Amino acid sequence: NTKNYWDKEKQMKIILASKSGVRKEILDKYKIENEVIISNVDEDEIKESLLSEGADPLSISKNLAEIKSIKVSNKNPDRYVLGADSVISLNEELINKPNSREEAFAILKKLNNTVHYLISSVCIAKNGAMIWNHSDSSELKMKNLNDDELVLYLNKIDTKTLLDYGVYQIEADGLELFEHVKGDKDSIMGLPIKEIINYINQIKKWKKNLE
Repeated sequence: NTKNYWDKEKQMKIILASKSGVRKEILDKYKIENEVIISNVDEDEIKESLLSEGADPLSISKNLAEIKSIKVSNKNPDRYVLGADSVISLNEELINKPNSREEAFAILKKLNNTVHYLISSVCIAKNGAMIWNHSDSSELKMKNLNDDELVLYLNKIDTKTLLDYGVYQIEADGLELFEHVKGDKDSIMGLPIKEIINYINQIKKWKKNLE
């Protein structure tokens, strides 16, 4: 994993349109040159609009990743912009990020002892248009935990992290919540990196053929 997938001399540094530190860490781990430009889209407003149109969690995740990447791409011509979004789907119902610690507890109670899915979508845009996207779904089965155990877990997460990133932190203590996790770890943490690298390699082949 030490290969540098972006040619510095050709300035193919990707823009990550996400405030997620974990997503940046994944790109850095795989030596993908990147810089962060946060999209600042109103995710809640977009979700409400999509839900009112009957969109399922997969569609919502895809749309948000695309909107984020295109918004940043419009202001950064000729650059590759990576947008990403992850949602929780329980019986095809979207489970939103909590707005309070009380709501976070209610969400964990709802997910308790259930099988649900974490959908991670990514989109690469250039010159204000999507040129590639991919979605990955991972299966998670939460343990049957009592209220005290749920509270103990929530107390490990500061409020800002909880409200910004959701009820479980797979990269931190979140794994202790689950009976089983079926899926790629990087994808669960927010980026299906293997598919992104495959697409990057396609771009490099195209560019080489044009030379």
